[in-house]
Amino acid sequence: MSNQDIVNPESLGRPKGFSHGVLASPGTRALFVAGQAGWATGLGAAPDFATQFARALDQVLEVVKEAGGEANDVARLTVYVTSLEAYLDSRESLGQAWKDRFGRYYPAMTLVEVKGLVDEGAVVEIEATAMIGDA
Repeated sequence: MSNQDIVNPESLGRPKGFSHGVLASPGTRALFVAGQAGWATGLGAAPDFATQFARALDQVLEVVKEAGGEANDVARLTVYVTSLEAYLDSRESLGQAWKDRFGRYYPAMTLVEVKGLVDEGAVVEIEATAMIGDA
């Protein structure tokens, strides 16, 4: 059961791989998840882009689950990447990582290319907002 309603105005066109907006249902709590890097300094050789993306998603979901939520409670993601080209080249693997964790559910999302991330070797960082229902 979802704690939010997807908002996709027809005038903005049908989104693919994201939602334009998400409206929290009454009785939900907002969880703000700090940026979760796909790699951390000191962990050895950094893995490829798709592996880091999957790891960052796993960390976001770990925080959401610790707060009593599940994948479809994630209402918004901001994905920071150090290379738009690497992101685009990895789309098939990224799509599989997404489907393995979220199925066909897509929250509101933003992709931002950045100059760098704090953790050496990190190429992906994801922050999120989840709307978790009161038990």
